[in-house]
Amino acid sequence: MKAEILKALKENKNQYISGEELSNRLSVSRTAVWKYISVLRKEGYDIDSSSRKGYKLISSLGVLSAEEIQSELVTRFFGRQIFYYDSITSSNTIAKQIAAEGCEEGALVLADHQSSGKGRLGKQWSSPPQTGIWMSIILRPEIMPTQAPFITILAALAVAVSIEQATCIKPEIKWPNDIVVEKKKVCGILTEMSAEIERINYIIVGIGINVNMDKDDFPPELEAIATSIKMITGQAVNRNILIRTLLENFEYYYVKALANGQRSEIIAEYKKYSLTLDSRVRAIYQSAEIVGQAIDITDEGELIIRDDDGQVHTIMSGEVSVRGLYGYV
Repeated sequence: MKAEILKALKENKNQYISGEELSNRLSVSRTAVWKYISVLRKEGYDIDSSSRKGYKLISSLGVLSAEEIQSELVTRFFGRQIFYYDSITSSNTIAKQIAAEGCEEGALVLADHQSSGKGRLGKQWSSPPQTGIWMSIILRPEIMPTQAPFITILAALAVAVSIEQATCIKPEIKWPNDIVVEKKKVCGILTEMSAEIERINYIIVGIGINVNMDKDDFPPELEAIATSIKMITGQAVNRNILIRTLLENFEYYYVKALANGQRSEIIAEYKKYSLTLDSRVRAIYQSAEIVGQAIDITDEGELIIRDDDGQVHTIMSGEVSVRGLYGYV
């Protein structure tokens, strides 16, 4: 019944529909209509009411909904199955459990709030309710485990492209997977894998995007290094639309990379967003510190650094700092 009332409100968007009309259309009492309207408001729908005119849907910006995402989703398998939670510990933690149980590839774990969001290298990720996108995609690529880091490159590119399409800003990528706007982090990606020597069981791609947070939503220790799309643009963004766009873009790059092997084209596009290329960097790789200039990114997504002695290093993974970013001077 709630879904039918929401559908009627959407069909009459920007105009009122009377409680009597809803009551007659759905064969329920006007009191029942009012109760369902109250439930929708608690879920985040902004619904205006007038004793003379009835009800009007103003906005659904505060709502995160699997139904809203899937209603216009154009993908083959990404997001076709969505596990939604109002609040969980971590979307990656739940995704690993679901993946181990044998769910289909492309399944999405989505939460409105995370109590223990996970970042890279064991760091916490701040995930307040009704503000961001906290999601994990379950993938089962038929590639060698050594090729798995390229999935992170695909995810970072998909996020950057999707944010640019949904807003008026062009984000940058700090290799391999931080999405940065105005030198502050707006999105982080955590990729985790279950694999055997020559076979991947599943890959979990966790994506956390700071969408509609205000400055006060960040803990003090993150204010200098983190931002949100809303803080940059001054406007709230519909999270459902951004997720839908992200799923479509991610699937496009994922299929292209795995089916056609067209990695050079994907890397060329990735480089257009790169904040790391041509910058002075400090990398921690295999317990060694490398300081120098980032000069290229290979077709496999590896970072190439020329150190101060002129030696060239190829970095497959690790912690890379870019001068002028996140306090590295």
